[in-house]
Amino acid sequence: MQFGFQWFPRGMGMQTDAIVTMAAKAEALAYDYVAVSDHIVVPKGIESTYPYSEDGSWAGAAVGECGDQLTVMAYLAAMTSKIRLLSSVMVVPHRQALLTAKILATIDVMSEGRLTVGCGAGWMAEEFAALQTAPFAERGQVTDDYIQAFKTLWTLDDPTSDSPYVRFADVDFDPKPVQKPHPPIWVGGESAPAMRRAARFADAWYPGSANPRFRINTPQIYAQKSAQLEEMAGAAGRDPASIERAYFVMQPVSPEAQKDDAGERRMFTGAAADVAGDIDAFAAVGVTTMILIFQTHDLPALVDRMSWFAEEVRPLAQA
Repeated sequence: MQFGFQWFPRGMGMQTDAIVTMAAKAEALAYDYVAVSDHIVVPKGIESTYPYSEDGSWAGAAVGECGDQLTVMAYLAAMTSKIRLLSSVMVVPHRQALLTAKILATIDVMSEGRLTVGCGAGWMAEEFAALQTAPFAERGQVTDDYIQAFKTLWTLDDPTSDSPYVRFADVDFDPKPVQKPHPPIWVGGESAPAMRRAARFADAWYPGSANPRFRINTPQIYAQKSAQLEEMAGAAGRDPASIERAYFVMQPVSPEAQKDDAGERRMFTGAAADVAGDIDAFAAVGVTTMILIFQTHDLPALVDRMSWFAEEVRPLAQA
């Protein structure tokens, strides 16, 4: 099992000293990934439903701040030498396809091959409108076209595209990414369209745990959804074994036990042995990478949680 954690580029997450401290600690503790979230603007008056909260509200709306994901990842590339950099997830339609492919290739080159591209179609119509993207209702097809364009640009000497949303020809696109054939693409999402996208294009499926409509918060549910993904991959002509299984634990990991709606201990909280058991249960159904949330408003508390997990939980996990 590999482990990473989510970094939110707002508030403390945009303070240089906090980023430097976090990055150094992450490498010292041998984390495999640091994942960075993505928003470009925060519209005033959001009516869109956030998929990962019970009431549909998004906590970031109250803050109104967001650093650019790809810029933060480039900065982290310079601050680190071992840990992988994961976009978690990049809202693919937000940025023009060729420009995004170039930025990602540059990050991969400058990090010496440590980029993983987490992809999603997005959820906030108001942000799409502010950015003047393709229509929000068409974001699924836009995402598919852009991912295919990325792969074309990263792998072919004479790349061309004539898809509905990406058209180019007669261009040189160098340097190519360091990783071959290209940086790993993780497709996020739990809905049927997102899973079909993963089945067609992904090197890994990367669902989150906290979507009330498609909740994947137990190993049993993950296994059921994974079986559905295998069927979709087969229908797309792909070997299901070629798609890795990742998992984003979207509620904070904590050494203090929390209760779920049924009054039971919420997974990934409580004693180190219990959390290690949760990890092993997901490993048993095929999960190979977990991205966790440690972030608080206090940097020392975040570092303490990072250390607790790496030093007390991880050694007990059998996976």
